[in-house]
Amino acid sequence: MRFADRLVGKGLDTWIIVKLIAYNLSWMFVLVVPMATLVATLMAFGNLSQNNEVTIMKSGGISLYRMLISPVIASIVVAYLLFLFNNEVLPDANHQAKILMSDISRTKPTLSLEPGFFSQEVPSYAILARKIDQKTNDLFDLTIYDYSNLYKINVVTAKRGKIFFSSNQTKLIMSLQDGEIHESNINNKGAYRRLRFERHKIAMNADQFTFQQSGTSSRGERELSIEAMNYITDSLKQMNENYKKNFYDEVKSYMLIGKEVPFQVRQVTIKIPQNQKSIILERLNTSKLAIVSAQRRIEYLDREIDNYAVEIHKKYALPVACIIFILLGAPLGIMVRKGGFGVAAGISLFFFLIYWAFLIGGEKLSDRGIISPFWGMWAGNVFFGIVGVILIIRTNLEVKNITFEIFRKLLPKSFSFRSETDETQNT
Repeated sequence: MRFADRLVGKGLDTWIIVKLIAYNLSWMFVLVVPMATLVATLMAFGNLSQNNEVTIMKSGGISLYRMLISPVIASIVVAYLLFLFNNEVLPDANHQAKILMSDISRTKPTLSLEPGFFSQEVPSYAILARKIDQKTNDLFDLTIYDYSNLYKINVVTAKRGKIFFSSNQTKLIMSLQDGEIHESNINNKGAYRRLRFERHKIAMNADQFTFQQSGTSSRGERELSIEAMNYITDSLKQMNENYKKNFYDEVKSYMLIGKEVPFQVRQVTIKIPQNQKSIILERLNTSKLAIVSAQRRIEYLDREIDNYAVEIHKKYALPVACIIFILLGAPLGIMVRKGGFGVAAGISLFFFLIYWAFLIGGEKLSDRGIISPFWGMWAGNVFFGIVGVILIIRTNLEVKNITFEIFRKLLPKSFSFRSETDETQNT
């Protein structure tokens, strides 16, 4: 739905659209798995608590810590598999999705002809069809102006014709019947030729109307594995160190940074010849531009290193969130005492939106250099991990149920009275 306006009218095959959806499902899958882990945990422990099985297990000497061993082990397995998917499959899927969307955005709508109007969508051709059969797509009373040759003017007329793409989708074929070709030469105005034909075909360039998928292109940070990003980051750091060294050398040579002045500085008036002032100013401006350019290169490389570091930490942080949500969902499910999908999905959505805010906000702040990439990607895990551990300890000591009475206070009194009456009657 997000790309629907960019797909309609492109004349794309169904397989191309299916591939586009599949490629974009990859990054959604990476976000869905942690949320699904939280939903499953809430439902499982909510059912156990609702059926008083948690109380029975506790009375039998099984603490909440022992109950969490199996779910935590399962979450570690899920986290590892998600990490492999995140590192091996997702980069290629993002890359192919980018290429596919780039190719689709360059594809123009299929050639459209209207009866009685010239169409100049095909370069170097003007096509007029006075009548079009909408069922068979046959064209009648055609006039075609061919400007493909700069020195010749060709006018083709035909009583009937059809237009279609070649098998390799690179040419637009105009198949004509019962017509004439009128040729004239610009250099020789006296030359004129008329050709009659029963069948004739014109092959026109159709690159702008057909879809052709590209091969490879440059990859961004979201289209690379951790190994590739580490290699690029090491290269950028080495390059940045060289830039910094050259930058400080350049500054020291003009501003005496880090040097001791062995004499007392005092103001001295020096007379500079007029013809030397422009040369000195030009040298100063050149030095200033060199220093500013070196500083901007360093800042740019620092931002690039942070961007790659953010993506590296994200590939680890999202799988670890599966384990964190087990620690958060288990005590919440016990306290809520509701194992239905609706309650679990609602609570999960609330917490995952907070986690998503941590993720997006941390990424933006890290890209701008305000916080480190580590804290930008791991702040959500650290926060919810601490909350989960605290809830586990409190729940293991004493179970406190979470009720939804506060939401009833927000409802109208008439609705509340009717609900209580219905419950009484049902009882």
